[in-house]
Amino acid sequence: MSIYAVSYTYTDDVATRDEVRPSHRDFLRGLNAEGVVRASGPVDGGIGALVIVEAESSDAALAVLDADPFEVRGVIAERSVRQWDVVIGGLAG
Repeated sequence: MSIYAVSYTYTDDVATRDEVRPSHRDFLRGLNAEGVVRASGPVDGGIGALVIVEAESSDAALAVLDADPFEVRGVIAERSVRQWDVVIGGLAG
């Protein structure tokens, strides 16, 4: 398994984002309890987020997040993924 940094950029639909945020966070908490999502949180004042995912590939990292309520409800304008080779810190292998 490898670590992937998935970046979200949100749409301007703040009302839907606020409505869906509780289920979005519950979804990510569930993946965290399973050891799939290692960390997550907003970036740049809340215009996006960073989700650290443990997966077999970048495609698998994105696929596990396809069911994120933010993705389902269309408040993510863009997602990108990069493999992250952690050598220092709590996520290091």
